[in-house]
Amino acid sequence: TREQFDAISDDAADAELRAIVSETPSAEALHRESHAHCLALSRHLRHLETKIADLEREQDVLLDRLGRGKF
Repeated sequence: TREQFDAISDDAADAELRAIVSETPSAEALHRESHAHCLALSRHLRHLETKIADLEREQDVLLDRLGRGKF
């Protein structure tokens, strides 16, 4: 997913540059759409990273309990 984000982020930056240079409505629309996709994927990526961190903490707690024989 990080690779997807990097690719979409690059696409959004390219679309922004094209919109600035061409100053056409279609280029601006493509820029807005690319930027929206980039933001959505960024939010999803943050959600996944948070979820993974939560699961790792839960796993650590469970492994500690297992190691102490308190299941």
